[in-house]
Amino acid sequence: MKRGVFLGARTSSGLRELNGGRAGEKHSIERIFCFLAIFGIVLSAPTAAQTDADRISHPADPKATAAVTPLSDGEVRKVDKGAGKVTIKHGPLQNLDMPAMTMVFRVKDAAMLEQLKEGDKIKFGVDRVNGTLTVTEVQVVR
Repeated sequence: MKRGVFLGARTSSGLRELNGGRAGEKHSIERIFCFLAIFGIVLSAPTAAQTDADRISHPADPKATAAVTPLSDGEVRKVDKGAGKVTIKHGPLQNLDMPAMTMVFRVKDAAMLEQLKEGDKIKFGVDRVNGTLTVTEVQVVR
């Protein structure tokens, strides 16, 4: 047995039927839910299509999403190949909000130390790696 409901509105003079239905016509609950489901799909379809189209026409650029470490000016004061560290007298480190000073840094790759010697003027990138300030990029200025 299907249950039905009357579509109507309460007024000051009693109940009034809505949606142009004939007097006493019942609308099954299934029909009402079906209508609401279709209405929801129709409204959400353009949004889903737009989102897919945006992903296809504008793929993510890996270079744009990767964090870029700004290069700072510095001078090599000491190279410790055994410890994988370098002492640098540097200018302000913008990405770390750090003023100019002389500091000891770990290097991301020990091979970086092979190209460095005391007194070299450099441009270098430094970032926090596992909580330790680490030189991630270095270029000797000739």
